[in-house]
Amino acid sequence: MNDVAVFLFYGCLNDFLPKEDRNQAIPYSFRGAPGIKDPIETLGIPHSEVGGIEVNTQSVDFNYQLQAHDQVKVFPLDSNTAAPRFIVDVNLGKLARYLRLLGFDTAWRNDLQDAEIARISVEQERIILTRDRRLLFRREISLGYWIRSVIPDQQVPEVLDRLDCWQDIRPFRRCAVCNGLIQAVEKEAILDKLEPLTRKYYKEFYRCSDCGQIYWKGSHYEKLTKKIAKFRNLA
Repeated sequence: MNDVAVFLFYGCLNDFLPKEDRNQAIPYSFRGAPGIKDPIETLGIPHSEVGGIEVNTQSVDFNYQLQAHDQVKVFPLDSNTAAPRFIVDVNLGKLARYLRLLGFDTAWRNDLQDAEIARISVEQERIILTRDRRLLFRREISLGYWIRSVIPDQQVPEVLDRLDCWQDIRPFRRCAVCNGLIQAVEKEAILDKLEPLTRKYYKEFYRCSDCGQIYWKGSHYEKLTKKIAKFRNLA
């Protein structure tokens, strides 16, 4: 005869459940004493989105072995007091550029495979942002968030709300191209890299410390400033 435990998932973890199971106590039938991570993922929740587990009102970790009649509460990942660092999967390039624009340390390349994304996430303690649920089930991953929206302009406030990091916005701090830090540079040091009209009409310049991309406050700057203001108005 199988044993039964009851699971209740909180907050945004319900997004992974069928509508009829959301915010409901879910009976789970099992044999033996499985590690609690297995039934959580069997029920559809990536372990990388789990921030806390209580069994019979006691806090436990993924090493806990499930017992008959356990009452299990599973909570979503908590926000961190430090500014989060991200790695974004290949299909979310626009989100990556927006996060860099807002000053967040965001790794992204359009040729990264899932295994490499997982490795970088673990080694650099970066939160994976993805629309691919399967990626978040990889055993080695501990930090990840499944993006619900398919629209980039909605994905940004979704991430900032979920991780409570609106206060960490630092616009124009990182290069949109490579994620390097942007620093002020003397105009004379880059004259040979400027177009004639840019050289004539602009005085303040900035350069990425990694890839050398040059920035100045032209019409593109005004457009990006409006974009940042739009995001902030959604906070």
